[in-house]
Amino acid sequence: MTTLLESHGFTNATLDWKAWLDTVQLDQATPEQMQVLESSHPKAKVSDYYLLLVHQAEILDQRSTAFNAIMYAPGGLSRAERELASTVVSRVNGCVYCASVHAQRFEQLAKRQDVIAQVFADPATAGTNARERAIVAFSIELTLHPEDRADRDAVEQPESHGLIPGLDHDLPHSRRHGGVDDRQVDHGRWRELTGVEDEFHPLR
Repeated sequence: MTTLLESHGFTNATLDWKAWLDTVQLDQATPEQMQVLESSHPKAKVSDYYLLLVHQAEILDQRSTAFNAIMYAPGGLSRAERELASTVVSRVNGCVYCASVHAQRFEQLAKRQDVIAQVFADPATAGTNARERAIVAFSIELTLHPEDRADRDAVEQPESHGLIPGLDHDLPHSRRHGGVDDRQVDHGRWRELTGVEDEFHPLR
């Protein structure tokens, strides 16, 4: 049974998310919006997150397609490792909501939460083995210094732990997509996504 983790403002508990801006009402949604919602997530029709993003249905559709390709494609990093990398990205970006979602997915897949507790406490030292520490370090570097791809030492370190098959593809894409979701949830490029001026922070 999963133990509740609460550390440094982060948690693996299920969190509710409410948009400050108007969401699409299902009885007013266009056929395109309904189609994108139905293909995006089983709970998209009752989720403020999806009901907000579907103001721009094509963008949400592309986001969902990219997410599924990055997180579920065969080969490379395991599903659990991709969720670990995404948890690290959200922890570094300060997105409590996304961190909780990815932490839950890792725990479901890996059947443990030791490394999640470490990531919440101090991502810089997290990892229960050399491979995990390499994934964490590389994810941190890509998040903090995306323009440099990653510090050379951090790039070389994973190569010594068998990460070649997934390193160059899965980790960078997991980091990029996690960063996009973090910004959408916490900082909200809402005017670009919804056409509504973002005078106020989009969360409550």
